[in-house]
Amino acid sequence: MAKELTSRSENYSQWYNDLVIKADLAENSAVRGCMVIKPYGYAIWEKMQAELDRMFKETGHVNAYFPLFIPKSYLSREADHVEGFAKECAVVTHYRLKNSPDGKGVIVDPEARLEEELIVRPTSETIIWSTYKNWIQSYRDLPILCNQWANVVRWEMRTRLFLRTAEFLWQEGHTAHATETEAIEESRRMLDVYADFAENFMAVPVVKGVKSASERFAGALETFCIEALMQDGKALQAGTSHFLGQNFAKAFDVRFATKEGKEDFVWATSWGVSTRLMGALIMTHSDDNGLVLPPNLAPYQVVIVPIYKGDEQLAQISEKARELMARLKALGISVKYDDNDTKKPGWKFAEYELKGVPVRLAIGARDLENGTVEIARRDTLAKETVSIDGVENYIKKLLEDIQTTIYQKAADYRASVTRNIDSYDEFKVEIEKGGFLLCHWDGTPETEEKIKEETKATIRCIPFDGDHTPGLCMVTGRPSAQRVVFARAY
Repeated sequence: MAKELTSRSENYSQWYNDLVIKADLAENSAVRGCMVIKPYGYAIWEKMQAELDRMFKETGHVNAYFPLFIPKSYLSREADHVEGFAKECAVVTHYRLKNSPDGKGVIVDPEARLEEELIVRPTSETIIWSTYKNWIQSYRDLPILCNQWANVVRWEMRTRLFLRTAEFLWQEGHTAHATETEAIEESRRMLDVYADFAENFMAVPVVKGVKSASERFAGALETFCIEALMQDGKALQAGTSHFLGQNFAKAFDVRFATKEGKEDFVWATSWGVSTRLMGALIMTHSDDNGLVLPPNLAPYQVVIVPIYKGDEQLAQISEKARELMARLKALGISVKYDDNDTKKPGWKFAEYELKGVPVRLAIGARDLENGTVEIARRDTLAKETVSIDGVENYIKKLLEDIQTTIYQKAADYRASVTRNIDSYDEFKVEIEKGGFLLCHWDGTPETEEKIKEETKATIRCIPFDGDHTPGLCMVTGRPSAQRVVFARAY
């Protein structure tokens, strides 16, 4: 039987929670605020990781690994950075436990207090720039293009699986450059990589832009971002790339000898995406029947289910199924054959629908006689019976069509709920309906904060593309250079 999900229209938040649990993606752990990513969920993350890692390396980046623990004094060196993360930091104060005097378990040994507390990394700028100081002396040592796949801890009190947890997985790129121009080009290049990945692998349309000053990463001069829109009309920040200027180089005294023989501070960037992308993937495409996965990221793109009576039929079907599997794999298509005899075909159909497998094939005794196979596509739930001869090429095109179709569906939805708003009174009404609202803003943090306090909407980004026609701020009537994207967000 299909596992029941709360419908999106009834309770979108509960639908999301139900789906993450029932599709075996993740579950809450015994550690408050943390999650266990289950094998099926981790398989999707591994596909994301593999594609991103390939894209990073194609742009000249290499992987490294830096310590989980950061001396507290390091975090104090860049004032904006410490202010931005201070309330989220987990702190290690002791290095040893001992048996409790009453014999009941263990206690922290008061004699084992660290001389300097260690911060469990919320992000790695400080520990990496303290390291880069040892690596950089001359322009010949630049650029440094490092990426790290790691976990970080940000002490969240209100958590949701994948979207916001105390510990999460991510990648963080940290690069060092000889010039300001190179660093800005790098930060924009990596934003383009993220947008490429989101649209062509996740099938999630995104808006590229720059954050307002109040929404910047702590310690950055500029934060560039991609913003996605979920089915409930809320925005989700899907990736960020930061131009750090010379702030961290100055904080850690990272200087280099220029080609001209002068001394200068290094220019820096950092950029990252996290397992939050799993939340974006779920909420952009999935429906009341379960996950809808883009073929480019599905752990397996095709599942074959035999329908049989008795061992003899199963043996005949299995022989045909394995021939078909070999043909599919030769085209680079990942496929699973489910001949588990403890579950009925109907149960399997419902299970793979719930798990979002893009294409399901069913082969029965009649199919063997007729040389056919039943094909069901997950995105539309449409079924058809086709000849098994050459079906692998048909399936290859079908997977490409599914990838394109679910992207277009998401893009069409976003377009339908993106609108220009010119008055604050209208804004207050329209923000309740969700979507991206394109509005003029006078560029002041005071106006931005007023809108946030009164409507819970934030400036998601100042878009690179779009309407750059000057106008008047919807709140104050003061001049505005262009429309910016407002939305309520996760």
